[in-house]
Amino acid sequence: MKVRYYKNHLQFKRPGGTSRGVLHEKETWILTLSAEGKTGIGECGLFRGLSCDDVPHFEATLQKVCKHLENDTPIPTALLTAFPSIRMGVEMAQRSLAAEDPMVLYPSAFTQKEEGVPINGLVWMGSKEFMAEQIEAKLKAGFNCIKLKIGVLKFEDEYQLLKALRNRFSEKDITIRVDANGAFTPREAYSLLERLAKLKIHSIEQPIAAGQWEEMAKLCAQTPLPIALDEELIGVQHAVDKQSLLQTIAPQYIILKPSLLGGFTASEEWIAAAEAQNIDWWITSALESNIGLNAIAQWTATLNTSLPQGLGTGQLFKNNFSSPLYIKNGYIHYAKSLPWNINL
Repeated sequence: MKVRYYKNHLQFKRPGGTSRGVLHEKETWILTLSAEGKTGIGECGLFRGLSCDDVPHFEATLQKVCKHLENDTPIPTALLTAFPSIRMGVEMAQRSLAAEDPMVLYPSAFTQKEEGVPINGLVWMGSKEFMAEQIEAKLKAGFNCIKLKIGVLKFEDEYQLLKALRNRFSEKDITIRVDANGAFTPREAYSLLERLAKLKIHSIEQPIAAGQWEEMAKLCAQTPLPIALDEELIGVQHAVDKQSLLQTIAPQYIILKPSLLGGFTASEEWIAAAEAQNIDWWITSALESNIGLNAIAQWTATLNTSLPQGLGTGQLFKNNFSSPLYIKNGYIHYAKSLPWNINL
């Protein structure tokens, strides 16, 4: 086995506003495995400031994992558990290596017939005017599920944006989701959710900061608006802890980012735990390149869920890999006739 990794800096076409500041680039790591004339490719989608494996010795750990792969020796479970983005990259690369087509990891109607997966149109944080422009662009592009990141502007400004959208379209025509990224305090959260509920918002992601299980449980029990856990799941790696978190907080939804949770197998553990408690879910990408987005979209397409997913479009970066992925009328598709262009 020949194993290599490449550090890649994805450059934003336009700086992306997040709860962790403005992003100009996204660092990611591409992993390749070569054996018997075949090559598999994966992505370790480290997200600075959000991934639990954002630590100084990340690259040294990736080097250790590569040595294990080269020498065909077992990778210590504890090592992969502590580094979910590396675990994701290894799982993806191994599946790619074993596949007939290294870029078709999960064959389905999505990869064979261009059957689309519904996704939400994401509105990034920014000025009120910039967010309004993005809403118009998403509507023009045919999205019927719009997700706004909130919590940076004054709440009243964000509320007026949402109100204006709802005044134009009923909840039957446009689904609205919001992501607060933990911006509300436990004390103010309920009253703010009451206001948002009047606008027939579908759900709110992470209204208060992660790690406040008792406060989040109270909010989920009383909320007038369905709550989805997102950051709350990051760093929870063992099945018993996943079950404990969901039993304690009892959210209405959970949101799964495979790159931050340890890959597809780890995410499927979350799905099983959630469904056992009648908690619904959807999948979200986390600013991966088209290599990671491709694998996540293909896996998602096999899960038989009808909810709009939070899959990125791959169009945010100047230097993304050219791929067969494309967006049409609020759906992500895979055109197998289109080529990949992966220059490492």
